[in-house]
Amino acid sequence: MYNEDRYNEGTTMTTSEIKFKVTVDENQLPHTIEWEAPDAKEGSSCKSIMLALWDEKENNTMRIDLWTKEMSIDEMKKFFHQNIVTLTDTYLRATNDEATVKDIREYMSVLGKRMGVLAKD
Repeated sequence: MYNEDRYNEGTTMTTSEIKFKVTVDENQLPHTIEWEAPDAKEGSSCKSIMLALWDEKENNTMRIDLWTKEMSIDEMKKFFHQNIVTLTDTYLRATNDEATVKDIREYMSVLGKRMGVLAKD
């Protein structure tokens, strides 16, 4: 369980920003997506963003999923697959639930091969 006092004791807090700029066409579909993280001195354009936020009050996940017309189906398949795999890593760090992570990784290996984003044996 998260212990807020453990993380805040004797710590100097700072604030960072990550900015997204989405240019849309006349149908409100994303034309370009740009991001910037000034503290990391990073920024670039991208074809897709999947942003998930935990809404504590509603006890559910809010999502913002955007992609440009330039993103191919093959790129979306790879992007989707990689998101699930990296979410699995996050889940493991947060919960230490190795049994569930093992199952997800096995399933994602099979699914990745079926989707054509991983080489078949």
